[in-house]
Amino acid sequence: MPHTYTNFLYHIVFSTKDRYPFITKRFCPTIYEYIGGTIRGLGGISLEIGGIEDHVHLLVKLKHTLLVPNLMRELKPSVTTWARKNVDSKFEWQIGYGAFTVGQTQVEIVRRYILNQEKHHRRMNFDQEFESILKQSEIDYDLKYLWK
Repeated sequence: MPHTYTNFLYHIVFSTKDRYPFITKRFCPTIYEYIGGTIRGLGGISLEIGGIEDHVHLLVKLKHTLLVPNLMRELKPSVTTWARKNVDSKFEWQIGYGAFTVGQTQVEIVRRYILNQEKHHRRMNFDQEFESILKQSEIDYDLKYLWK
């Protein structure tokens, strides 16, 4: 086969340092625009971006040459630099992230999930949400190391 055909879809979740509520309603649209533009600049496609004050959910499509760790290594520092100038000089992301594969048939489900974050977080906090995603993805984790 002379060409490469891929459909690498990911649901990526990461939070602000110590879950500080930097991403207020005032700055949320511009932060999301910047995140989307950075993803585009790296050769990815941002299908959906959402979250609440202390964390972000991304639904992205990546070309076969862009790996999730490379995306995150470029994305988080770029957004941090921009946000420190435009949002808060102390803006910072947590060190890690969660990245979960998504099948094409799940795209609309994940998209709705991301768009309904505010409503969703009336029922559960970020820790509960992230643990739930890990369990649904059948990822083993040790609670004593999850938030350190």
